[in-house]
Amino acid sequence: MSAVIRPLTQGDLPAARRILRTAFGTFLGAPDPENFWADLDYVYGRFAAEHVASFAAEVDGELVGSNFVTKWGSVGFFGPITVRPERQTQGIGKDLVEAVSSQLDAWGTRHAGLFTFPQSAMHLALYQKFGFHARFLTAIMAAPARSLGNPGFWSRYSELAETERDAAEKSCCELTEEIYEGLDLRAEIRSVAALGLGDTILLAGCGKPPPRLRDLPLGAGERGRRPLLLCQVRRGPARAGGGTALRPTARRLRRARRGGGDAKRAGRGQFGARGGVSPDGGARVPHRNLRGDHAPTQRGGL
Repeated sequence: MSAVIRPLTQGDLPAARRILRTAFGTFLGAPDPENFWADLDYVYGRFAAEHVASFAAEVDGELVGSNFVTKWGSVGFFGPITVRPERQTQGIGKDLVEAVSSQLDAWGTRHAGLFTFPQSAMHLALYQKFGFHARFLTAIMAAPARSLGNPGFWSRYSELAETERDAAEKSCCELTEEIYEGLDLRAEIRSVAALGLGDTILLAGCGKPPPRLRDLPLGAGERGRRPLLLCQVRRGPARAGGGTALRPTARRLRRARRGGGDAKRAGRGQFGARGGVSPDGGARVPHRNLRGDHAPTQRGGL
């Protein structure tokens, strides 16, 4: 019986999270799949974000899978996509990818992608049906945090006054436009702050800033500086020793939308790890070209 694909609802979230843990845990050979990634949030944060569309797969009134697609202006990505292990290979994953692909088209996305497992022919074959092709191997690693001395002029988005946030977001948008035409992380910045997932760091460089970037208040005593870099720090559990667990290497897939720009432009849209913004536990890279939450996101359980 084919699955019914519909918008994910608040009431679906506990089951969606349970399916995600079981699907990834089973695929990765965890000893206790149902409690795998119990300290990570790949469902609730994405569902509540203003720039994410969430889809549910239902069979006989029962939730059997879900998928999320994220919009960063002209760039988009999807994931995590998960299906209950006993329901896999029944076409449900295909239906969920079709749903987010249609959403990307509706948004007019020019560059899209995802992260997946490079060793899985099943995953690669599924995404290739929708025009995604292997691009880069990305090693997702970790190291203990330590101070490197004077970081220069910087500030946290969360500490800006409400009257300054609009200017900060606009300036960040101008910055990401320099990276890729139409790339817009303003909704990502707002969502991370609103949901308490972490913070966005605005870093100013020394010397004369690029003339196209607006003046941006960067905190007491540093007004008038322009941001040369922005990054996102997501909240997450630390393991003993100050590091975090290494994540499996992921294969990034990408697809340039037909009519969506020349080859040079498509080649520039390489945004591993959310174009400088960490996945939602997180970072992740986008759909059809590559989004994830932590962000660019690895997906399993297809």
